[in-house]
Amino acid sequence: MKHVRVRIMAHGQAGDIHPMYGVMTEAPFIERATAVQWNYTGDALGILHYVLGDADALERAMQEIPEVVGYDIERIDKRSCYVYIRDATTDSLQEMFGPISSGGLVVVPPIKYEPDGTVVFSIFGPDDELQDAMKDISVPVDVTIEAVGGLAGTTAAIETLLTVRQHEVVETAVELGYYDIPRTASQEDIAVELDCAPSTIAEHLRKAESRVLRAQLT
Repeated sequence: MKHVRVRIMAHGQAGDIHPMYGVMTEAPFIERATAVQWNYTGDALGILHYVLGDADALERAMQEIPEVVGYDIERIDKRSCYVYIRDATTDSLQEMFGPISSGGLVVVPPIKYEPDGTVVFSIFGPDDELQDAMKDISVPVDVTIEAVGGLAGTTAAIETLLTVRQHEVVETAVELGYYDIPRTASQEDIAVELDCAPSTIAEHLRKAESRVLRAQLT
């Protein structure tokens, strides 16, 4: 059994695979989106997202997409919301989802839509089925395997180690470039983004890094 972290890039064609895929990865009013849970049945997809961006613009976009057969939005604040979407699938979406949702494979939440249009998620299952699934994705996307390991290395397993605030701090640090080489953001930059003291950021990062490293090395 293996865990792999998969990165998919659609090169501007996400909307051709499914209009909502295009919205979540390419719409200018979406700053960040994460699929936190879903149910795929082949001809329909029910999916719950956390979205950072303009919820009003998102709702207008969904109303114009025939494949969206139902939705519900719960606004958290001015910049974020939860949105449940019931989609009719397209042939292209089935070609992409089918290989990774069949047999003994498990897609491990969350699925993250990144600002550059890529989608990142984890899959766990038998080695041979994982290899076949990666080969069988036939839609026009680039598929990159970023990591291979055991179940403890999945995003969901790692996230259970962190408090909500630690996760927010680490996610912001990654987005701003704190972990880039060379580093392009400081703890002070993260503190400004999250409106707190740099010493608080330092403490959250130290504890989060300690928990993740201990889990990976023990």
